[in-house]
Amino acid sequence: MAKVPMATDAAGQFRLMTVHAHPDDESSKGAATSARYVAEGHEVMVVTCTGGERGSILNPAMDRPEIIADMVAVRRVEMARAAEILGVQHAWLGFVDSGLPEGDPLPPLPDGCFALVDLEEATEPLVKLMREFRPHVVVTYDENGGYPHPDHIRCHEVSVAAFDAAGDPDRFPDAGEPWQPLKLYYSHGYFRSRLVTMHEGLLARGLESPYAEWLENWKEDPNDSGQRITTRVECGEYFAVREKALIAHATQVDPTGRWFQVPTELQAELWPTEDYELVRSLVDSTTPEDDLFAGVTERVKA
Repeated sequence: MAKVPMATDAAGQFRLMTVHAHPDDESSKGAATSARYVAEGHEVMVVTCTGGERGSILNPAMDRPEIIADMVAVRRVEMARAAEILGVQHAWLGFVDSGLPEGDPLPPLPDGCFALVDLEEATEPLVKLMREFRPHVVVTYDENGGYPHPDHIRCHEVSVAAFDAAGDPDRFPDAGEPWQPLKLYYSHGYFRSRLVTMHEGLLARGLESPYAEWLENWKEDPNDSGQRITTRVECGEYFAVREKALIAHATQVDPTGRWFQVPTELQAELWPTEDYELVRSLVDSTTPEDDLFAGVTERVKA
């Protein structure tokens, strides 16, 4: 049976689903976009694939025995607070953090972790959520995961598979009535042209740049994600909301660290957008775009 794209809501309000690997990823990738769309009356759901159980404590103030002993519960509380700040709905996919393997050679991934779960098994719960929430637009990571963490790469694979399966009545028939999302995007964050703009803007104002060493060690990449961007969403006025959501992830984010060395007002002046790559579309939308919902305005015919 053929896939049938579904109609948008007559009221003009749309639904956005963003799919992430760990709690805190939703606040460091596309959070201001989510906050903007919530403020405009759209529905946004954040899906977190794992509980972040194997994440390191990156904030020295939280590196305490009682926090380490209760990491799973702590990260759930942090995620709930960040979702509240952003105004988004939130769902856990329920898989176990794979951790970031380190060493040479790399150690094997732990049994039962997200990155080792069979792709079909990992895809079905996301298909179920898509059919329940019925997003018009889905955002996830590119094929490199944004960076090569095994959970980020798996998140990409699961998100693309679910986008393709959600509208197909022959796939996962026990996961609810089919619903076909209309657009799929990859989010792109720190790419060279953005870092250069921020770095030079800070220096021009006589300010210290936290990006100097980063740029000095930057390896040239012919596939730099900055070259793939199709869609820039203006959301500078929501950068302060993004910052609050990040700080809510207290085990993962040091409020005195690099994330917060550039004032939000200056970030909004130098680079006021969050940036995306349109990779699937069942509607007519001309790139470059300035809206993830561009083209999602009329009933889509089969």
